[in-house]
Amino acid sequence: QVQLVESGGGTVQTGGSLRLSCAGPTSGVYTMGWFRRPPGKEREFVAAISYLGSSNTGYADSVKGRFTTSRDNAKNTVYLQMDSLKPEDAAVYYCAADSRRLGQFSQSAGFWGQGTQVTVSS
Repeated sequence: QVQLVESGGGTVQTGGSLRLSCAGPTSGVYTMGWFRRPPGKEREFVAAISYLGSSNTGYADSVKGRFTTSRDNAKNTVYLQMDSLKPEDAAVYYCAADSRRLGQFSQSAGFWGQGTQVTVSS
């Protein structure tokens, strides 16, 4: 399975910011996005962006207004800017990519990163 390469996780205080990056495959990808697995919980959707860029994005309600995803198609890279972080945002964050369009993006995505830990201290 093609692996995506993530970076940018770490520890931040409540209210702080982090930016995650994920480099994807050079072809066959239309939508890229992020999922997370909080401690003791199932993996959940966070955000996604289509090949069209910032005009075509989707966010989980829990992160709307605080997280922003963006994409550089020339670099095959997707970003997740996380602001106003809360303790409940602490999780392992996974990058994913898929050939399907934004509305069909799900946990059945074809490409995945290894995960990066985000810790939010109170």
